[in-house]
Amino acid sequence: MSAKGANAATTPTAPAAPTGAPPGQVDAWAGGSRRYDLVKEFVIALVVVSLLTVALAVVFSSPDDQPVTLARWANADPKDFLTAALSELDGSSDIANYGPPYTHTPGAAQTIGPVCLQCVPGVRIPVDTAQRFVIGPLSQQTANDPALAAALARYQSAAASQQAAWTDAYTKALDQVTFQDGRAVLPAGDYRPVQTMLADLLVQARGGGLDGALLATRQFYQTDYTNSILFISAGSYFEDQAQAKHLLGEQWGMMNETGNWPGQPWLWLYTFWYQIKPFSTSGNADALVWAIMLVLTLALILVPFIPGIRSIPRRIPLYRLLWRSYYQQVELEAEAKRSS
Repeated sequence: MSAKGANAATTPTAPAAPTGAPPGQVDAWAGGSRRYDLVKEFVIALVVVSLLTVALAVVFSSPDDQPVTLARWANADPKDFLTAALSELDGSSDIANYGPPYTHTPGAAQTIGPVCLQCVPGVRIPVDTAQRFVIGPLSQQTANDPALAAALARYQSAAASQQAAWTDAYTKALDQVTFQDGRAVLPAGDYRPVQTMLADLLVQARGGGLDGALLATRQFYQTDYTNSILFISAGSYFEDQAQAKHLLGEQWGMMNETGNWPGQPWLWLYTFWYQIKPFSTSGNADALVWAIMLVLTLALILVPFIPGIRSIPRRIPLYRLLWRSYYQQVELEAEAKRSS
């Protein structure tokens, strides 16, 4: 048989169309068949995957800790709550002196050289801590509490020096505070309106009313927890909870979750800078670390365009070691072509 005849004999051909069938149409399947319930298979697969997902979530998911609320804080550590409330009232809290975006506090903003980064957006969430966290929520309770209404009126009408004298006296008395039936009991002193105000604020917080008062906004969805978080941050209770769960900055908290669960390991480079000087001791740490990460990110993006750096892979061919099996195959194929 000639080579031409052999090629013709071994070339596969398409199935012949039935007589009278349009060109290109093949015979219908003539083999066996069975019924297949696609909906049934889908339901079975859905149930199995759902049960498996729930089981794995129960066994391996991270813990769902209860949120730290004002009510939980006030009931667990009422003295710390009163101390924080007093700092909000007299304007000595960290938030009251934070600067943008909350307050116009001179010299409080973080800078990079002469550039004030916090000043760029400005004060977008203005917070008067005394009004927002103490006087405002208490004003909602005055309709049914004449004593509280009188205390608020007396405090607000007093001069700033008199208000400072009351809060200073109350600060000293807090060292001797005790609690009976959920109310603060302090030794006698010249701080009567402040004592009445903070005693009622503690009762409001313990009952959960303060959480609702700080959460209420004009928005349809009441999901803005900014006020509650800012207030809670003034005390030590929230920080103590974070420390117990290894979530503080010096504990690499940005990379941790609650308990012994891993968090965001890709943030190691960001949080690394907070562990070393001068960043660990600088009040400008956030701005400085942000600037460093910006430079590093730009450097990574621009690697293909930086002379010298972009040539490192070619000069130090680690890629050939990692992909050695591929390059061995490529070299064998190249050798085979050269020898053929």
